[in-house]
Formats: sequence, C-alpha cells, structure tokens
Amino acid sequence: MTTIVETTLNAPAPESFDFSRTAAFMNKVVGDLSGAVISFMCTLGDRLGLFKKLADGPASSTELALRTGMNERYIREWLNSLTAAGYLHYDPSDKRFSLPPEHAPVLAQEGGLMFMGGVYQHLPGLFGPLEKLTEVFRNGGGIQPSTYGEDFRKGMERISGSWFENMLVQQWIPAMEGLQAKLKNGADVADIGCGSGLALITMARSFPKSRFVGYELFGPSVARATANAEAAGVADRVRFEQRDVVDGLSQQYDLITSFDVLHDIANPAAVLRGIQNALRSDGTYLLLEIRCSEHLEENRGPIAAILYGTSVCFCTPTSLAYGAEGLGTMGMPGAKVTQLCAEAGFSRVRQLPFENPFNVLYEIRP
Repeated sequence: MTTIVETTLNAPAPESFDFSRTAAFMNKVVGDLSGAVISFMCTLGDRLGLFKKLADGPASSTELALRTGMNERYIREWLNSLTAAGYLHYDPSDKRFSLPPEHAPVLAQEGGLMFMGGVYQHLPGLFGPLEKLTEVFRNGGGIQPSTYGEDFRKGMERISGSWFENMLVQQWIPAMEGLQAKLKNGADVADIGCGSGLALITMARSFPKSRFVGYELFGPSVARATANAEAAGVADRVRFEQRDVVDGLSQQYDLITSFDVLHDIANPAAVLRGIQNALRSDGTYLLLEIRCSEHLEENRGPIAAILYGTSVCFCTPTSLAYGAEGLGTMGMPGAKVTQLCAEAGFSRVRQLPFENPFNVLYEIRP
C-alpha cells in the first residue's frame, strides 16, 4: 500500500482548493511518520545489537532470539516492522529474515563511512529535553549541554569517529600542501571544541612526533577525552583542557582544527581572531562546517530538514545557553565563513574538493 489518501472530500471547498495536493501532502506526512517510527526501531536494533547478529546470516524470529538471548515475541515484532519498511528481507518459504548485504554497511558495520548506528543512538538524547525545549520556545533562553544524555554524546562520538577513522589522516591532511610532512616531523596541534578527543587521538596515532592539545568548554567531555587518550596509549602526547576559546589560545600552533563547532561557539568572530593570532606564519586552520546555502530556498530536501531539526533541538538552544549568537546548524554557509575569516585577518580560504552531503572542509591560512 503506497497511497494513503485517494478519496475526495465530501465537504464543499473553494474553487481554488486542489484536493489532490492535500492528498499528496498527506501521503508525504505518512511517509515521514513511517520514517520516524522506523528510525526508532533502528535505535532499538542498534542498542540491542540485532542488526549485527542478523548480519551473521538469515534467521527466523526464534533463531534470532536464540542467537541474541532475547525474547522471541519482541524479536518477531521488530523483524516484522523492519521487513514492512524494506530494511530486511523475508523468505516466506522458511520464515527467515535476512539483512541484505547492501544494507549491512549502513546498519551493521561499526565504524564504516556509511554506518548509521551513531545517528540512531544519538536520537533519543537529541529529543530527550522536549519539555525544556518547549519552555524555551515560550520564554526564550537556552539549554545547557549537560541536559542532553549519554546517548547523545556517545552517538555523536560514533558519528564523528567514523569520519576521523576513515578520512582525517587518509584524505583530509594529505590534501593540504606540506601539512603531512610537518606532522611527521613533529608539529604543535590544537583542536577547538574537541569533544571526546577522537580527532586528536587519531592524529596522534599516525604522527607520534607531534604534540596535541584539545580545548573543550564542557567539562565532562574533557574527562572523557582524557580517558580515551589513555586507553589509546597516546596520553604522552595528547592532553585536554577545559577552556573558553573566546578568550584566545595560550601558545602558537602549526595546525588548528575545529570540526562542526564554529556555528555553535559564542562569538565565532572573536574565536577566529584568536585562531589567527595563535597560528604560526606558515600554519593551517582546518575547518569542517555544515554544507548549506545562505539562502533558505536553496536548503531543501531530507538532509536540510534533518539539519534544521537538529538545530532546533540542540545547536540553537545550547548556543543561546552560552550567550552566543544562536547561528544554528545552518548558520555558517560558505559566504559567511569567507567573510568572517577575512575579517579575522586570514589571507586565504580554500574549500577542499571532497564531496559530502553534510559537510564542507576548508583549508585556511594566515
């Protein structure tokens, strides 16, 4: 069943009213609602490890329950839901379900570039402060990052971890002239808004002669990053500091990075001036920001809707909580990046040639 609304309204309508458009919109709403429900099913599947177990081979609901040690009745209904949505394949001849091999990179292969498990984990945390969000809509103000739970932070860590594991050292750094050699010989590196520290830890593994420091305003993230560095065996060359970078940086660096945080930071213009002052004359600022247009009418489609929704739920309220501009997830298009960097004193802003529907990578020089 693909069409939900096919009948016509019995009540009279204005001559200009086109019911076929209402029907088409209703079908879109039902499709979007289906996506929301299925995303929740995927959150369950990721949390319980069901996709990874199903990737081991086809199974009936009873077999998957035995394979996972879980309740068959719940397993059966979960399988039915995802089969109805086209995420799983069902063979009626033996009543077994399977995860198509083409779907496995998205649902079951942890750490891969297409893996969505981190997204599904972070959704409950993203939507968790619903009552608080309702309150700030009515009264203004912001929401402190501490309001968002562990699922949100761990989910984001898994999302960004796949970027750093697969692209940071392999693609992004080699694309910038002279940077890879500098890091191999030993360079000073800072990451702004370092979160759980995965970017610096990834670089420290590949460039053991370099020295790394991560700056983060949210204290619990600093503790988590420090623990991650110790677990990775790179704590001798990676450290983390709780610091408001609006106040500037305390030393000079060969490379400064920021990954999807500039649009959230209080006073990004001041932060960029601090970064420019802290870079050595031949240094590099590597900036990852959201891919978007400065024109609302050009930000259309599913990805833009996801990003604006994320902005409503997290980026805007947490930015406002720190007295920032509240630029939002889509508040740093290319034109604004170029403008702010020029005002901060940078001489060159170059967009690196990587195709990504969510992000843009910039190489910025003093």
